[in-house]
Amino acid sequence: MSLPEPLDPAGPYRVCLVCLGNICRSPMAEKVLMADLERAGLDGVVRVDSAGTGSWHIGADMDPRAATTLRVHGYPVDHVARRFDPAWFATRDLVLAMDTDNLADLRALAPDPATAGERIRLFRSFAPGAGAHPEVPDPYYGGDDGFGAVLNMIETAAKGLTGELAALLDARDRRG
Repeated sequence: MSLPEPLDPAGPYRVCLVCLGNICRSPMAEKVLMADLERAGLDGVVRVDSAGTGSWHIGADMDPRAATTLRVHGYPVDHVARRFDPAWFATRDLVLAMDTDNLADLRALAPDPATAGERIRLFRSFAPGAGAHPEVPDPYYGGDDGFGAVLNMIETAAKGLTGELAALLDARDRRG
């Protein structure tokens, strides 16, 4: 499955990562993907942000367990939760949901259902060997160990996505 072409060929490629409350999975994925893009030299040409489909945590910091898990593994933890705005579809090249419930919510919000499948996908679908149901499970109601397992899934998906972004942007640069 190839990545969609950028909405603005002259601008950065924009990726938004989405979970339910934007305090666990999506901000973790945002920080990991940003670090991978920086290591790959793509931080200047790809922009990453995150949001939630729900409004419960708007303005809140990252869940302390998510922040601790990231910090222990050397990732930044600065974050303020926000809700996904459907107007962002006009400016995000790729909107990646953490699970099928959020995927369905995003597709229902999409202004053009015909292109929703191209630009709205599951984040973990970029992880090699993720299987038939590539979801990142919500660790919120579980113990601390769930955040470590989620981080492992996110790191694998972020590496896969970074590789695909590098290939897409390299091909774009060669074309013109």
